[in-house]
Amino acid sequence: MPVDLNNAQPLAWDSATLDADTKAMLDNLQPNILRAHVREHLSVLFVRFNDAAEGRAFLRHVATTWMKSARRHLEEVRDFAGRGRRGTPYVGIGISKAGYRDLGHSVEEVRAFGDRAFRDGMKRRVAEVEDPPVEQWERAYQREIHAVVLIGDDRPGPVATLRDEIIGALPASARLLGEEIGRGMRNPAGDGIEHFGYVDGRSQPLFLKDEVDREPRKRWDPAFPLANVLVPDPFSPDPRRHHGSYLVFRKLEQNVRAFKEIEERLADDLGLKGGDRHRAGAMLVGRFKDGTPLTGRAKAGGGPVANDFTFEGDDGSKCPFSGHIRKTNPRSFGREVLMARRGQTYGRRGDQPWDDAPPATRPSGEVGLLFMAFNSSLVDQFEFTQRTWAGNPDFENPATGHDPVIGQGERAIKVTFPKVWGKPEQSPPQAQVPQTVTMKGGEYFFAPSLAYLRGL
Repeated sequence: MPVDLNNAQPLAWDSATLDADTKAMLDNLQPNILRAHVREHLSVLFVRFNDAAEGRAFLRHVATTWMKSARRHLEEVRDFAGRGRRGTPYVGIGISKAGYRDLGHSVEEVRAFGDRAFRDGMKRRVAEVEDPPVEQWERAYQREIHAVVLIGDDRPGPVATLRDEIIGALPASARLLGEEIGRGMRNPAGDGIEHFGYVDGRSQPLFLKDEVDREPRKRWDPAFPLANVLVPDPFSPDPRRHHGSYLVFRKLEQNVRAFKEIEERLADDLGLKGGDRHRAGAMLVGRFKDGTPLTGRAKAGGGPVANDFTFEGDDGSKCPFSGHIRKTNPRSFGREVLMARRGQTYGRRGDQPWDDAPPATRPSGEVGLLFMAFNSSLVDQFEFTQRTWAGNPDFENPATGHDPVIGQGERAIKVTFPKVWGKPEQSPPQAQVPQTVTMKGGEYFFAPSLAYLRGL
């Protein structure tokens, strides 16, 4: 029987009784979808094809030469944990709607993809999520991108070698439109962070039993059905057994200096002193820098960082309704909306992102996040999150404001913040914080099954 994507039980991928259909699904699924692949060093190549036969031959060559399956990736993770054996680099492929057409699929065939956002392409969806006009995007993203090739590893050498080999394999008719370089950042505790200095990627939907079993589950269940990320691959030999996922890619530039100035002004406005001043930034993000959720503690530290929590019982006097992690994962509802986020930071900087250095020492641009997320529906997951949660000033309660981190659009209403953690007293109404994250361009892709790619 084909794999039941709606099964609520996490996938026991390493079970001795794993059935043949599940093995076939994992053997034909790209890595990095169900479980994040290490990609401390990442190269993202954007390609345009101009000859269908040569484009198909290139993708087939990449798939058969350098790409491994999801099951191979999981086996490598197991072997590294048990024997210290290093795995192989990650190579992934996404194809845009325009890419499928350039590879020879007709307009009628492309309609087999059920997601309207994918069929439109990101450029035609700017109004849906209040993105900047396309003419304000970086040049590479204004062009028609047909495919993205992702190359990742924990070391720069293998990534550089694979990058050169893959670029060398591009046919003369193809064009490399652009490249992004991702570099992971970590705080002194070893946790992955983003450029504002906060632990990132902590609360992810988990699909595999071995990952779920390591998490406490008294309040929040991190286990999600495969249906949150997988859909049948309509062009594969057997869509019932071969799956893919919709991939959203967005380059998000962060004005770190402005964000740190906002943190300081908010701390001043609320009269916060000493160590309590860190609560200002935590009210914007929903977590302290070390990842401690604001809804559980008034200060960072005090034990292991929790992910087993909800916002139930918090009326906004602890974590504001506008806090970034509350906006993008309310926890008490909307589980079907959550995406598998696989982003990476980009840009170099000379300061330490996690410390308390003055805002003037922080970068005001040229750094940010290469946002990537896998979805089973771009419309109902990514776009819903941006439009109905992050960009909705009346989310959960009236006049709570936009997401201070990723919310876009006019910030007309005024908002309040709790003056004391857990107490009802609120600050006087004040203007929402200015936007400090700018979308520089992107595209919607489909990460097809290996069965499709190898059969091109």
